[in-house]
Amino acid sequence: MRRREFISATGAGLAFGAPGANPAKTVRLGFIGTGGRGTSLLRIAQLVEGVEVRAVCDTDKAHLTRAQDIVQSAGGRKPEGYTGGEEEYKRLLERDDLDAVLVATPWKWHTPMAVDGMKAGKYVGVEVPAGITLEDCWALVNTHEQTKTPCMMLENWSFRRDNLALLNMIRKGIMGDVTHAHCAYAHDCVQEWFFEGDGRMKWPVKYLIERNADQYPTHGLGPVLSWMDINCGDYPEYLTSTATRAASVNRHFEKKYGANHPMARQKFKQGDIVVTVIKTFQGKSIVVYFDMVSPRPYDNRWQLSGTNGVYSHEHNAIYIEGVSAKEHAWEPFDSYQEKYDHAWHRAFREAAGGLKTELLAHGAPDYLEIKLFVEAVREKKPVPLSLYDGVVMSAPIPLSEMSIARGSAPVEFPDFTRGKWKTNKPYFAVEV
Repeated sequence: MRRREFISATGAGLAFGAPGANPAKTVRLGFIGTGGRGTSLLRIAQLVEGVEVRAVCDTDKAHLTRAQDIVQSAGGRKPEGYTGGEEEYKRLLERDDLDAVLVATPWKWHTPMAVDGMKAGKYVGVEVPAGITLEDCWALVNTHEQTKTPCMMLENWSFRRDNLALLNMIRKGIMGDVTHAHCAYAHDCVQEWFFEGDGRMKWPVKYLIERNADQYPTHGLGPVLSWMDINCGDYPEYLTSTATRAASVNRHFEKKYGANHPMARQKFKQGDIVVTVIKTFQGKSIVVYFDMVSPRPYDNRWQLSGTNGVYSHEHNAIYIEGVSAKEHAWEPFDSYQEKYDHAWHRAFREAAGGLKTELLAHGAPDYLEIKLFVEAVREKKPVPLSLYDGVVMSAPIPLSEMSIARGSAPVEFPDFTRGKWKTNKPYFAVEV
């Protein structure tokens, strides 16, 4: 479906946005990384009114050509391609006709590319995690503060309809004082992320071999940060992490290929499951559950407890004392989601008219994060999620690694805001 056909089909072209947004002002984008995730974001960008993709970069020429074809098939001009060595992205950043860049590359490149993008004066949208070491996190913060250039980690689950409806309920006092949250990234990624169908290794496998940490905390933590006003009145004080032994990847290959397969005997440092507990300065707790290798269905396992009741994503249910029909009994969350639906999602559904398309692979959250990022670039305003949000979501990777290595000892959480969390007011998804 070409972009103009999609816009015609939806009637409004999904052209909702913040008050004062000027869709007529073109936002010129560059894409660094056009593999699976980069291609998905590129397709989403074609649906955003007023976007022009000027340049794409990838070390894989086939991926690059595919990205150029996607833009042309959507009715745009063929973007200039940059391919070859790993430093080729720097040539893209030298262009003076780009307003922003989106980075969707292997993890080790997220920080250096985001740092270089900010130094080049481009708004940066960087895929998760923004950094994988404490040095990465500080490099992002220091560069942002020196250049004053906005940088947003693209945590799409912060933009989910259910998570934003719950955020509205919290801000309206429905849940009382929030005291605890549970979240997870529980997803069997052995064949999806780590290995090809024939058992060949993909790039993320090195992290299973070399590290033992919660290596993917951002999807769980994204909505929790806003629910708990992290960076805006509260902040993590310390965390502890515990890992199981490594077993599932070896067992997977043993069952599929036999006990003599190299991966059936490979030593993996990464434990199958990591459980992290974060304590905040305001006395709240967050349990972060990580499991990317056990055979299991996908699960985010969000749960929120407050002095008035509890929410469970796993049950798609809620209980509010004195409001729910039966004492101490779950009731479906659907009616609450409808009643407290966030303005972003109300506008999205009205504009989209119920149209379903493969271009919205994750549904509204992916579209919303790109749409709102583009609007921030267009209006030269702050991005929806601050860089500090992205860094706080990413820092549990190295911090959990430290805690596990020290026998699950508490590890202090660095204050990347330099104390600003004490006076910052909530800014994400605040309805006017």
